[in-house]
Amino acid sequence: MLNDCDVVANVAVKDIEVAKKFYTDTLELNQVSEEPFGVTYKSGSGRLFVYPTPTAGTAQSTCATWEVKDIKQVTESLANKGIKFEHYEFPGAKHEGPVHIMGGTRAAWFKDPDGNILGLSAAG
Repeated sequence: MLNDCDVVANVAVKDIEVAKKFYTDTLELNQVSEEPFGVTYKSGSGRLFVYPTPTAGTAQSTCATWEVKDIKQVTESLANKGIKFEHYEFPGAKHEGPVHIMGGTRAAWFKDPDGNILGLSAAG
């Protein structure tokens, strides 16, 4: 039923102006629309909807993950922009800097200004 439908990641924020600066300037996403209830960004073939709410930043899990080709290059680029990466201890995981190596997957996590957890993932 939903197999052929695009999916949109939703991220709750407290201050939409601070969020817009982060998602536009730091992550370099292309804003495609802005409504009174939120901002939509295009990212690859998907979209990210950022909206203001007083409950922003309360999720303890990953809100959105980008599949990237070169996770080392992306983490270095984001670190140069001031992004601090999270470090998690998963059974059997190894670490190369901010990158967690878990079997055939490489992943890294960071937070937006509201504390929302965002991820990067790469095969191999």
